Amino acid sequence: MWDILKRYFERYPSQAKIAKTMLRNGLCIRGDSVCCGDIEIADVALARAAGVDRRIVASTVQTIKKDELLMKVFSELKATPHLKDVAHAMGWSAIEIIPSNANEPGILAGVTGIIADAGVSIRQAVVDDPMLTEEPRLFIVTDREVPAELLPSIRKVPGVKGVTMI
Repeated sequence: MWDILKRYFERYPSQAKIAKTMLRNGLCIRGDSVCCGDIEIADVALARAAGVDRRIVASTVQTIKKDELLMKVFSELKATPHLKDVAHAMGWSAIEIIPSNANEPGILAGVTGIIADAGVSIRQAVVDDPMLTEEPRLFIVTDREVPAELLPSIRKVPGVKGVTMI
């Protein structure tokens, strides 16, 4: 996604940092504000997270509002809770898949197929966008422990470089 949107910010590297931070965190534009769902995010907080001056946030919002495609994207983003870090507290399990090539099709289907065939229910699957993350991963949260005997099969899925139980 970022490879499509970055051209709008080529002349404005600081604005690109804000836009990329918004994408990565599911922050949207409501009016003249940046929000996480219904919660307005302070310009200074977003600027600090992106490593730029707070005034860049307002100029980024204006750049986005001037373009129809950018506004369609940035007005509809939503943050999604990532359950991997709370899985154990909830009595669930989580695994991390390290891809050899995150752009290779079929990794998610292959891994989830093996898990589903074992009768384990998947609560959440989160895939990092290779254009937004330097080292993209696939995280799968399941309703119970993934049997250890499945790990060799998961490692054999084309495009899987490594598997880690979290």
